[in-house]
Amino acid sequence: MSDLLQIKNLTVEFQTDDGPVEAVRNVSFNIPKGKTVGLVGESGSGKSVSSLAVMQLIPNPPGRVKNGEIIFDGENLLDHSDAKMRKVRGNRISMIFQEPMTSLNPVFTVGDQIIESLMLHKKMNKKQALDRAIELLDQVGIPDPKTRVHAYPHEMSGGQRQRVMIAMAISCEPELLIADEPTTALDVTIQKQILELIADLQKKYGMSVLFITHDLGVIADIADDVVVMYRGDIVEKGTTEQIFKQPKHPYTKGLIACRPMLEQNPARLPTVSDFMTVDGKEIDYKATPVEKTVRPITSDQPVLLEIKNINKHFPLHKSFFGKVTEWLRAVDGVSLKVHKGRTLGLVGESGCGKTTLGRTILRLIEPTNGDIFYNGTNITELNKEEMREMRKKMQIIFQDPYASLNPRMTIGMAIMEPMIIHKIGKNKQEQMDRAASLMEKVGLKPEMLNRYPHEFSGGQRQRICIARALAVEPDFIICDESVSALDVSVQAQILNLLLDLQEEMGLTYVFISHDLAVVKFFSDEVAVMNKGKVVEMSDAVSIYKSPKDPYTKKLLEAIPRGIPKTMLPSS
Repeated sequence: MSDLLQIKNLTVEFQTDDGPVEAVRNVSFNIPKGKTVGLVGESGSGKSVSSLAVMQLIPNPPGRVKNGEIIFDGENLLDHSDAKMRKVRGNRISMIFQEPMTSLNPVFTVGDQIIESLMLHKKMNKKQALDRAIELLDQVGIPDPKTRVHAYPHEMSGGQRQRVMIAMAISCEPELLIADEPTTALDVTIQKQILELIADLQKKYGMSVLFITHDLGVIADIADDVVVMYRGDIVEKGTTEQIFKQPKHPYTKGLIACRPMLEQNPARLPTVSDFMTVDGKEIDYKATPVEKTVRPITSDQPVLLEIKNINKHFPLHKSFFGKVTEWLRAVDGVSLKVHKGRTLGLVGESGCGKTTLGRTILRLIEPTNGDIFYNGTNITELNKEEMREMRKKMQIIFQDPYASLNPRMTIGMAIMEPMIIHKIGKNKQEQMDRAASLMEKVGLKPEMLNRYPHEFSGGQRQRICIARALAVEPDFIICDESVSALDVSVQAQILNLLLDLQEEMGLTYVFISHDLAVVKFFSDEVAVMNKGKVVEMSDAVSIYKSPKDPYTKKLLEAIPRGIPKTMLPSS
């Protein structure tokens, strides 16, 4: 089969304060016509830089293509002028970016943004382009496309915005589609729809696809061939079946092993560091996975948190005189118990009420009505001063660790701030010593305390947020999607760390996520939320083995199997 794209010995260099850094080194791989190639690796491995080089979108300065060739349909794209590349981009080669909200212009309707490409490349008039835009939105599954074509990006959900990006990308029927982490921040159900949509469109238009991700589970569902990158180098490539059946490089073995699998029930997740050292030397990993001990919850176990008929309603529409005519029932009559020293997993799609419930428990959002009992105390009746004192015992780790940290505050000050507010420690030196101890506890070096958030990776920032939550010696922590934006290898490290801290400090967790595979691994009990209500609750193993509610079954079916289709028993 002939190749549509050939990347030969590509090296991309960036100028930094410490001198030139090669983000991609001598990378070579091919994309056959009509096939999907998966480009896999953690953040910083060079995946996105390689794809931006194909599109000639490397910012210069500070970056430049140092050497190599990118042969597309017999021509070297690196020899093209800007004017010639403009005719290729969006027309013959299209790209779906990771974050649709920042990729779409907020001041133009989604229809205008699709129309622009059609008028430029296909020479359509505005009426023809509008009709084609409506047809494309319908094709990618946007409901009521004739109305939605006039909507602005902020009026659409994350999944719908990603579909708009796909509609824009395929509008000119490109020969090559580059999808850069197009499903990373999406719910598993939306992710499944997007993957199926890309596969269907590929068949319809005969496109080649370069699919970039850090998750080998997703790659198994969609790719024909896989290229694995680590720190700017290609460490392994082959067919999807070869990579999964007989991975040769320790990094590939680690990526496959560290993703939670529904069929397994391990006590801990393996990490990449179990298979290789930082400089790439293989470690002989022969550990037999220890099965997780199922800890049945009995009636005599103490209940730390009890929620009774909690409601949180937001006004949707008001009359001319200001009277609310319609309410959004974000949390609708939820009752739950969380036992001391255990983990309750709260799972569901975006918009189901998980995060609202988590914040209502801490009274960061005031409940409309209902009762929240913490260790026997009804915290809905506490005043502000009493609630501030209660928050020493109840903490939260948010989804985005970068947004959770003040960029102008050193990490040491960020960890010490709650100690100062709650008067923990006799003096500043004692608080600094405690901050250093907490850094060690979460696997970071105490000498990093004087650094700022931007000097850390995403996984390190999440560890810092955990250290800050532990600074006030809490008994109870809400983890709100605290691993969903992380690489699967870093996710495994953070989940293992949280389990170690629970065992060491007797912590109780409410773990909020949209990924049932992660929730099953981490939790003792699982509550499934849909449209503000808890539709099913049971222990983690039973939820997986015998789900009762159709919504739970839908969530389970949407999780990537992590097994190539050619290796499934039915094939």
